[in-house]
Amino acid sequence: MPTAHKPILCYVTDRRAFDFPPVPSDFSSGHPVPPGGHSLRDSIRRAAAAGAAWIQIREKDLDARSLVELARFAVAETRETPARVLVNDRLDVALAANAAGVHLGENSMPLEIVTGWRRSTGRLDFLIGVSCHSLESACAAEGGGADYVFFGPVFETPSKAAFGAPQGIERLREVCAALRIPVLAIGGVNAENLRDCIQAGAAGIAAIRLFQNQ
Repeated sequence: MPTAHKPILCYVTDRRAFDFPPVPSDFSSGHPVPPGGHSLRDSIRRAAAAGAAWIQIREKDLDARSLVELARFAVAETRETPARVLVNDRLDVALAANAAGVHLGENSMPLEIVTGWRRSTGRLDFLIGVSCHSLESACAAEGGGADYVFFGPVFETPSKAAFGAPQGIERLREVCAALRIPVLAIGGVNAENLRDCIQAGAAGIAAIRLFQNQ
C-alpha cells in the first residue's frame, strides 16, 4: 500500500543488544536493575522524544512481573508524547500495563482469540499486529483481523537469522501491494535503506539497533 503519510517508526526493544552480559532480569521495585536495564529505559525515553510512533516491548525472557513493570514504565514515559506502547506476545501483560496493543509472533496466542476478545470487550482502539514472513501469512493476518503486520526480514540481520534468508525489497513490495492494512518492514533496516522500504510501499519500519545505537 503506497504511503503518503508520515512513516510509522517502531522501536522494538532488546536490552540484550546492549554491551552487557545476558543475565536473568527483574525490573521490580526494590530489585537491582539488570545489565542493560538503565540503557533500555534511556532508549525508550529517547525514541519517544525523537518521534517514534510505536514502542514495542519485546523482552521475551523477562518474567511476567518484570515485564509488566517495564511496560508500565514505557506507558508512563510516553504519556506526554504521541508514541503508543505495544507488548510482544503477552496480551495479559499489555492489559495489566494499559498498553495500546499487542504484537503476535508465530508462537503467540492465536490471532483469532485476540481479535475475538477485542470484539467481545469493545476495545476497538486496542491494536493487534502480527509478524509475517511470507505473502500468504500476511494475507491470512489481514483476513484474521490484524491491524498491521511486520514483514521481514527484509535485509540481513543477526536478530532475524532464524527466519531464513532476507526477503528483499521486491518481496516487500509484493506484500505491500497485496495488503490494505499497514505493512512495516523489519530486519536490518537502517538509516541508509529506510527510504527504500518506504518507496516499496511500506507504511513504516520496525527496528532495534536503529534506535538503540543512537
